[in-house]
Amino acid sequence: MKKAFLLISAAMGISALQAQIKEGTIVYERKVNNHRSITNEQMRAMIPEFRISKHLLIFSDSISIYRMIPENEAPDPFAGGAGAGGGNGIRMSFNMAGGSDGGDLYKNFSQSKSILSSELAGKSYLVVDSITQQPWKLTNETKQILGYTCLKATRKITVQATQMRTISIGGPSASASSDTTRPKPREIELVAWYAQDIASPVGPENYGQLPGVIMELNSDNGATVYTALEFKKEVDPKQLKEPKKGKTVTASEFSKMRMEMMQQQFQNGGIRFGG
Repeated sequence: MKKAFLLISAAMGISALQAQIKEGTIVYERKVNNHRSITNEQMRAMIPEFRISKHLLIFSDSISIYRMIPENEAPDPFAGGAGAGGGNGIRMSFNMAGGSDGGDLYKNFSQSKSILSSELAGKSYLVVDSITQQPWKLTNETKQILGYTCLKATRKITVQATQMRTISIGGPSASASSDTTRPKPREIELVAWYAQDIASPVGPENYGQLPGVIMELNSDNGATVYTALEFKKEVDPKQLKEPKKGKTVTASEFSKMRMEMMQQQFQNGGIRFGG
């Protein structure tokens, strides 16, 4: 009798493992609250409160590709604002890192390696980095997302924020300046909801390493929210190839180049807000 019970238990365990999904494609919505990092009311009036974009995650049980879904002829949110039509004032653009800037973010979990294919000043780069452990705190709290029961996980991270202090707008002599004093690092909370039935340690951007795919992630109490809008079990293996085009650099080298480019834009009268 005991032997029969063990055989039934083993069969149920194997069946559960076979039922787990190990690959698929997810469409996420990424919603960034722009006003959270802007205290100047004049600047707030010029910039939309939310920046919304869609992203695609293609994955297997050990490899993933994350990329931004291009907007078709997206309207310029600043059209009609200061300097519109006449070429005066300051043009503002958004640049988001980690696979959100139009490049592909490739991850190979078995090799603990990530590669971001990106462009900077018209040149292609392959930003190579390692996948580090993410110490999530798992809970038993659940909720339904796209028909899957998702479990809640939390973790706290320390971030170094950048902040725009002063700005002057108008006419050909438009200029901008920023306080060079860097704000102190602060601790924020990440809340993730992951589906155990989809057995892959992946998620949006650089988030993941949970016992299932992240279906929703809330960073800093709504500052940035990722929500899975659609999930398909199908995946094209050809889409999971490691990117090869571009000059190989480290994450710190690429970050330094971006900062130098941003400083140059300030000197030329342009502003860029990093995501």
